[in-house]
Amino acid sequence: MANGRGASILHADLDAFYASVEQLLDPSLRHRPIAVGGGVVLAASYEARSFGVSAGMPGWRARQLCPGLMFVPGHFREYQRLGDQVIEVLGAFTPVVERISIDEAFLDVAGAVHMFGPPATIAAAIRGRVRGEVGLPLSVGVARTKHLAKVASQVAKPDGLVVVPAGAERAFLEPLPVGLLWGVGPVRQAQLAEAGIFTVGQLAAVHSDVLDSLLGKGAGGKLAALATDVDPRRVEQPRRAVSIGAQAALGRRTATSELLHSALGYLADRVAGRLRAAGRAARTITVRVRFPGLRSVTRSMTVRPAISETLTLTELAVELAVTALAQQRGEPEVTLLAISASNLVEPALQLELPLEAGAPRRGAGDGAGTARWLLDRSVDGIRARFGHQAVGYAAVVFSDMDRVPEAFRELAQHDPKPL
Repeated sequence: MANGRGASILHADLDAFYASVEQLLDPSLRHRPIAVGGGVVLAASYEARSFGVSAGMPGWRARQLCPGLMFVPGHFREYQRLGDQVIEVLGAFTPVVERISIDEAFLDVAGAVHMFGPPATIAAAIRGRVRGEVGLPLSVGVARTKHLAKVASQVAKPDGLVVVPAGAERAFLEPLPVGLLWGVGPVRQAQLAEAGIFTVGQLAAVHSDVLDSLLGKGAGGKLAALATDVDPRRVEQPRRAVSIGAQAALGRRTATSELLHSALGYLADRVAGRLRAAGRAARTITVRVRFPGLRSVTRSMTVRPAISETLTLTELAVELAVTALAQQRGEPEVTLLAISASNLVEPALQLELPLEAGAPRRGAGDGAGTARWLLDRSVDGIRARFGHQAVGYAAVVFSDMDRVPEAFRELAQHDPKPL
């Protein structure tokens, strides 16, 4: 059920953020179909979306759909600057702001109504200030739960405001398409459509056990809860990261040794780079392997000393993935690989004597580890000066993984917490 308070949770979402920033920086691009990127569409303006252009689409396909499409390079520092300005506006109304990505955040304004008026009035004031002070369009949803506030903001797009009054949640949700629910992507939406489930109301009428048999154990219960607006999560103010991770969707590919080294090397490069940028090292490494049907297997290892070296992380990730796959018969198909680094500590370069028992030694405590530690910091320095693509390990540079710029990934790496 929804919380017992009134509709005081806001979800603020900047509309077509990256494309909107480009149109703000260059007024000649306004009202024109544009896409950020080149080989791959990183973001598209609403004018381009009207032709069917969407993020993640190959550039050649986007040009086919929209012959007048104009590609522009990304201004990643401007995205960060303007996104931060919007968060400052939100913080002027309430300190309870949970930023979940570069262009969206949750707010709890229950404690601010005595100063700024009802939540709907606060939402309207925020939209006005963001438009006037930053120059960007902002859609806002207002509801009693985080999930419903996010759904409402999607309904409000573009550049709108939707308030779901307390008590009206089910009436609002039931006619909406299931694709608006948190966690329902194209694959899951297609699965539901095959079962004749197209709206949230139809989903809410199906027992969670039936959904579990259709979507996989646990998934049905979560979706059934969202369909009836059961979401106990509170808006949380930011805390220091307790883990750093990355994942790659693979479609359906056979889990060969070449795929593991290529994909996990690519992910390890991202994770290790973020660890070093944050001044952290990880004691625990977890690898997740997902198979067709959304079944996943995870394996973890805790090492000593903590690691942040790219090659060491790659080797450990491959080892864990092989262990996870060993229980499968033959060479199964995999659909996703992920690496997560947790149990984070301050990094330390210290030569160790092989005297202590316990966790395996994997870090920069020996000659080879020290060389890797120094090499990574040289790579980081070159990338900081000339860009992420200026240098890299061969397994990553020549990987067949996608070519989304790392700067774009860094801006978009945070995801909302699942129910």
